[in-house]
Amino acid sequence: MLPYFAACPKGLEYLLVKEIEELGGVEVRESLAGVRFKANLAEAYTICLWSRLASRILLSIHTDEVHSTQDVYDVVYRVNWHAYFDNTQSIAVEFSGTNGFINNTQFGALKAKDAIVDKFRDSGFDRPNVDKQSANIRIECRMVNNKLTLAINFSGRSLQQRGYRTNAGEAPLRENLAAALIMRSGWEINKPFFDPFCGSGTLAIEAALMAANIAPSLTRERFSFESLKAFKPEVWQEIKHDAQVKADESKSRKQLCIRGSDMDYGVLNIARDNARRAGVEHLVSFEVGNALEIKPPFGNQKGHIVTNPPYGERLGELLPLIFIYHGFAKAVKAKFNGWELSVFSSSIELLTAIRLAPDHKYKLFNGQLEALLANYSIGDGALKSVSKQAEPFANRMLKNNKALSKWAKSEGIEAYRLYDADLPDYNLAIDRYGKQWIVQEYAAPKYMDPSKTLRRLIEAFIVLDHLFDIDSDDLIYKVREVKKGENQYEKINEQKSKFAVQEYNAKFLINSSDYLDNGLFLDHRLTRRKLGELSEGMDFLNLFCYTGTASVHAALGGAKSTTSVDMSRTYLDWAKENFKLNNLHGDQYNFIQMDCLNWLKHCQNDYDLIFIDPPTFSNSKRMDQSFDVNRDHVELIKALKRILRPDGLIIFSNNSRQFKMNHRDIKGIGLQAQEVTEHTIPRDFKGNPKIHNCWEITRL
Repeated sequence: MLPYFAACPKGLEYLLVKEIEELGGVEVRESLAGVRFKANLAEAYTICLWSRLASRILLSIHTDEVHSTQDVYDVVYRVNWHAYFDNTQSIAVEFSGTNGFINNTQFGALKAKDAIVDKFRDSGFDRPNVDKQSANIRIECRMVNNKLTLAINFSGRSLQQRGYRTNAGEAPLRENLAAALIMRSGWEINKPFFDPFCGSGTLAIEAALMAANIAPSLTRERFSFESLKAFKPEVWQEIKHDAQVKADESKSRKQLCIRGSDMDYGVLNIARDNARRAGVEHLVSFEVGNALEIKPPFGNQKGHIVTNPPYGERLGELLPLIFIYHGFAKAVKAKFNGWELSVFSSSIELLTAIRLAPDHKYKLFNGQLEALLANYSIGDGALKSVSKQAEPFANRMLKNNKALSKWAKSEGIEAYRLYDADLPDYNLAIDRYGKQWIVQEYAAPKYMDPSKTLRRLIEAFIVLDHLFDIDSDDLIYKVREVKKGENQYEKINEQKSKFAVQEYNAKFLINSSDYLDNGLFLDHRLTRRKLGELSEGMDFLNLFCYTGTASVHAALGGAKSTTSVDMSRTYLDWAKENFKLNNLHGDQYNFIQMDCLNWLKHCQNDYDLIFIDPPTFSNSKRMDQSFDVNRDHVELIKALKRILRPDGLIIFSNNSRQFKMNHRDIKGIGLQAQEVTEHTIPRDFKGNPKIHNCWEITRL
């Protein structure tokens, strides 16, 4: 009996202990990321061939204390390496771990390699060749604190590489992890197996290998133990022959009830090729299918769903995934009563979107990523719709929607705010734009736990989906951060999709996907309506006009002319589209692309009614100088006075919460400013009275 170490991903140790025992190992005990055991050569060969969980099998050679670089050399040198392999074999030395005297693994490997080749030379043999890339023998040296462990890689290339995956598709599961998930799921091989997010088919193929009793490494060309002196080819051939007989027997079996589905035709072709190389193409099927519309694949037979849905690494990727997880859970709940469900995800937070109570949860690792396998029993009853933590948010959304939707309909409004950070734990703004819902998350403070923020966001989307049955395509997610300068209307996408919404007697185009702002500032709704009421027969000027919505209201109100000025060509074109949408055509509607401050210096026309909603701050390269509304508003209003007719009116608005009108200096230039903010805050923004401030400015 020789001592061995079977390495595996963290979380698989308990399963690997059972597997090693079943394959003949003795004195099996669990270790970190692996299992220690003893076995004779036949049992060791069998474990290499049949283990579905181990990453590699190491033959343990020696362990000793080391306290210096010389100690490392001496411990390695004392081993009789020629007893394990001869000098005709090429070698490679791998070293892991550092301490006070070995601070570089390459240096540690070099010292160990020198000791091995010196041992051969001092024993009267030629030194073996060193081949880091394709060595026959790999020696692994692992140092933890001052303990050095020496081993020979008995199995060779990683056992998780079965050889059937030449093209694995995006983010594939490792084969041994896939096998572990199947084992942990509790699937019985005589029952149906279904993976509705199958990708390149690893889970379904591993299930077929298990069900058909096919050794996972049967197609492997070579194991490292074949290069050792103790290798017994006749024993190995017998073990391999027995495994081949079992595999051949599977060829006479009918197709098993094992199926994978995916929406990607290309990846399904990869899955079929992988199954063919694994020798199970006759036992498993792959079909095109949407996981959100799945039905039991084998009639009335009940079985097990084992799957690994996609997961996102960035917050912006999560919204569609939340709907995928939740929609998938609803489909399973509706159609798979009596089935078992096992979902594996590296996004533990996303699993909360399943809204089922798991029977068991297992912590595993997908590479370096901590992940979770959750097992569920699908029975009667509905999904847990709302978590206890989310109930206050759900109640608030129901209350707000009942009150505001009826009000908006009576007002002829299709775009309005339903929720504006009403509750501290749900720091969101939720707006309706027709059938679209736009959820903007205010950037959380840096001290907030990101995982808690993410869980709250997921809960919010689940609540919205449950209460209002929103199509995932109609729910838009954005993160809103305070930005300065020219990035205030930053482009975030390139889909160029617009749709129209009603606001009183006007219609406006909304683009919810391409920009942070959507083309319509909802909080200025009352101001726009008032401009429409005041504008009949007037020459109207709209500075920093954005998408021209105020100009549209003025034009519909009977303005003699409208002039819309903005620095952005994109937004001016958008403004022109808004005019066309409202059947407003003619030379009296003017659109000027220019820096507003510079334009004011050269303007030769007079206006009866001026609306201006400047940015809080801007330092665009296309401006002659930076602009700060608190610092520069007096000079700006002074410039407006020059083009304001004697009985004219300026409506001045901005969204700076720190803004203070300089009444003294305003009076000094012959004007007076009256704050009318209270009258310009719409009903849906009453909870946020500082959303903007608004002033009416006239001549003294």
